[in-house]
Amino acid sequence: MNGSTNSAIEVRDLRKEFMVQQNRAGLKGAFRDLFRREYKQVAAVKDISFTIPRGEICGYIGENGAGKSTTIKMLTGILVPTSGTVKVNGYVPYKEREAFVRGIGVVFGQRSQLWWDIGVIESFRLLGKVYRVPETEFAQRLDELTERLQLGELLSRPVRKLSLGQRMRCELAASLLHNPSILFLDEPTIGLDIVVKTEIREFLKELNRRYETTILLTTHDLQDIEALCSRVIMLDDGRIIYDGGLDELKAKWGKGKEVQLQFEDRVAPERLIELTEGLEVAWRIENEQSAQVWIPQDKVNVSEVLARLVGVLTIKDIKIVETNTDDIVREIYKSGSAARPEEQDNGAAEAVSSHA
Repeated sequence: MNGSTNSAIEVRDLRKEFMVQQNRAGLKGAFRDLFRREYKQVAAVKDISFTIPRGEICGYIGENGAGKSTTIKMLTGILVPTSGTVKVNGYVPYKEREAFVRGIGVVFGQRSQLWWDIGVIESFRLLGKVYRVPETEFAQRLDELTERLQLGELLSRPVRKLSLGQRMRCELAASLLHNPSILFLDEPTIGLDIVVKTEIREFLKELNRRYETTILLTTHDLQDIEALCSRVIMLDDGRIIYDGGLDELKAKWGKGKEVQLQFEDRVAPERLIELTEGLEVAWRIENEQSAQVWIPQDKVNVSEVLARLVGVLTIKDIKIVETNTDDIVREIYKSGSAARPEEQDNGAAEAVSSHA
């Protein structure tokens, strides 16, 4: 194996262009298209660069058409880049395919790598042969995956008779039979109920913790990102608009926190305003024993607000609600850049006025 020993994935100035047919307007145009078609060149991925260290779980997100799937296909050797370089486990995926695929696992949420009409165990055995996994190692790995993913009663069933959640558990096992060091997951929880999603997330966290498996995850479900990823790469129109920590993204784009309070006794709104006088907060009163206070980002700490209340009022319950990750991502896509269009204090001031 060559390349950097600390990097699982290295991408430099990666670009992919496609020739797309242009349909001319009207009946005359359609008739002309029959004899002479016109094409235009479209760039799906535009000179992106990133490095993913070994053992990292990285979220790769973007709206439909942003270039996520095209990137994954280049990283897994399905597509050849138009320009730029890509190395995965030290290999160039489309050039060194046979050696390369032994070190990766791939799960596409909407496509199956299992044979539809035969038992799951038969698909597993076939995949074991494809990846040339020694028999003893295969048996040991299968036992471990069967136990951790609760596949016991599913192994003898044909894939077509599995529910979507059952199939996804089997797809995960199939991608890990050869113990790859890198796992590519493309929408692995799409269409699944919350219980199965939680099970799969817990399994992936344990896999990463136990084997230091590098995971690149593309998903539209931002709860997957929150549960699994410390880092997120955000793509828009084929370009990276953010690459960094999820906490930093929240800190940069979050407008503040809402603290929901329940009091033991009745509290007048005037009393709450009086106790937090001088702090840039906005109160919203639910009833005589329940209120919400909006605390803008970088203006006031939650602890400052609570210090004014605790000891003076008897608080029965507290809940702190941060800016939702879905809202943050939606706002970034509206602006087309992860660099805030305005200063943080202006954003916080707007948040206060909108919650007043």
